This record gives sequence, structure tokens and C-alpha cells, in this order.
Amino acid sequence: MNDKAHLSHEIEGRVSFYDLDPMQIVWHGNYFNYFEDARQALFAHRGVDLNEFFQRSQCLFPIIRTSTKHIYPLRYADVFICKATLVEAKTKIVVDFEIRLKDSGKICTRGRTEQVTVKAPEMEIMFNIPDEIRRALGF
Repeated sequence: MNDKAHLSHEIEGRVSFYDLDPMQIVWHGNYFNYFEDARQALFAHRGVDLNEFFQRSQCLFPIIRTSTKHIYPLRYADVFICKATLVEAKTKIVVDFEIRLKDSGKICTRGRTEQVTVKAPEMEIMFNIPDEIRRALGF
């Protein structure tokens, strides 16, 4: 997949009070919740439901690596856009994320997740993404 064809999807969110830490900014671990919401929206947009696929195939897609860079804090009631961009879906599913304030466009956080395919119940790691999922994601 070339750079111009990267698949992206954006969702809008609003920071809730329960997402805050004692400093009154979003607790660092909650950014993964925003990433997950954007990733699921991206997959749904492509007709991919990993839970349904698991029910049929017994293939799981655990996240094996995450990274985040916190640039500017989100605060209570901030409205933000979380963009998920599919980078790879051949040997693993790699998604990059960017969270920015809706009004100003100021970038708050960047991140990445990596997922692999695991065959249950053996919990055997597969060395590629199943063809059905790979094709649906455009790879």
C-alpha cells in the first residue's frame, strides 16, 4: 500500500470528568481508550469486525506493542478529533493515531498500536493477517 492510499478514519470525542487525573488533565492511560474507539470505527468503516471474525475462525488479534507521545494535555470538556491511520495489515496490523483539539487543530497526542493474529485455543502466533481481514483493510 503506498502512502497516498493510507486508510484513515476520524472520530470526535469530548473529555469526560472521569478521564481526568489529579492534575485535571486526561490520565495518560485513557488515551488508549480514544485510540481504541478510533481503531474500531476505522475497522467498522471497512466492514471488519474482529470479534465476529474470532467467533467464526478462533483467531484473536491482541495488541503486542503500543507507543504514545504526549504533546499537549487534553482537559475537561475539550472536544477532540482522534484520527486512526492504517499503516500495515500484512504480517501485523499497525495503526497510527493522532489526537488534536477540534477548534484549534493543536496536536495533543500521537501514538501507534501493533496487533498480530493468534490462533486459539493453541495461542499460536500466526505470521500473517488472514486474507479476509487483509483484503478488507486494503492490503
